[in-house]
Amino acid sequence: MSGFGVPSSESTERAEPVRVLRTDVRAARRRLAGRVRKTPVFHTSVDGPNGPVPVSLKMEFLQHGGTFTVRGALNALLSVDSGTDHVVVASAGNAGIAVALAAAQLGKECTVVVPESAPHTKVAAMWAHGAEVLWHGTTYAEAQRRALTLAAERGADHLHAYDMPAVVAGAGVIGLELEEQVRGRPPVLAAVGGGGLIAGLGAALGKRREIVGIESEHIPVLSAALAAGAPVDIDVASYATELLCATRVGDIAFDIAQRHQMPAVAVADDAVAAAREYLWREFRVVVELEGAAALAAVQSGVYTPEPGVRPIVVLCGANTELPVL
Repeated sequence: MSGFGVPSSESTERAEPVRVLRTDVRAARRRLAGRVRKTPVFHTSVDGPNGPVPVSLKMEFLQHGGTFTVRGALNALLSVDSGTDHVVVASAGNAGIAVALAAAQLGKECTVVVPESAPHTKVAAMWAHGAEVLWHGTTYAEAQRRALTLAAERGADHLHAYDMPAVVAGAGVIGLELEEQVRGRPPVLAAVGGGGLIAGLGAALGKRREIVGIESEHIPVLSAALAAGAPVDIDVASYATELLCATRVGDIAFDIAQRHQMPAVAVADDAVAAAREYLWREFRVVVELEGAAALAAVQSGVYTPEPGVRPIVVLCGANTELPVL
């Protein structure tokens, strides 16, 4: 296996994660110029538990592929010239779409290893971008182990969906855009997932703005890691929903969250579904469940901004089944 290397969470001995700095994010922005969209910000008010709440919506679901992850995928593929034209990634959804899109743009072959629970809509999008899709295991962790083995067997690059410096730096470009788009230093709310988005925002913004990680109540990967002092596995075997994603936060994200004392806020699945329905009903915006998680925190009241503060809410992805609305 060549090129990107193995993230520390896959090593037999845990090593200190590589730190992603603001300079890395700036380099990613230069590398991605002309390849990704600078997504708009929409200033509005949304219904909260006690009346309207002013928010700034970062419309990242308008990104190529309908997901923020294309930023990290492109940055990773552009960062390394390993001599191979084949990349392998494990993904339950959006990262696979992003890597397939990025690989197609750069003339590379792409194989995505997905767990059996991967949503059909996202698998179809991977196919649409020319990826080979292989099913393995019932969890992301099982698919990830197979992806590592497959990359070694084929002499391909292995790209980690979220726990890789170049992937985190690419996601961090969102933070640099927010500095230009939103005055002051309001807090930024973003879904945790595997941690690539919050890690990128933290690397880009440091302590200039508070980053709040929003996670599902049944997959509290960030809060569990912060409580344990290290990333830990979360057992979610009984769930098979669109919210099913990484069951362990990445080492890079954990390191950034711990150093920046990043708060983690858990939201109920019903609140996330309600926030998604609200976006469609009020704004005719379609997002996936994870894309609505940050808004759900505001609307359900589990996150309450300080008086006079207009938080930034990142709507991070739109790859969903339309009939669910």
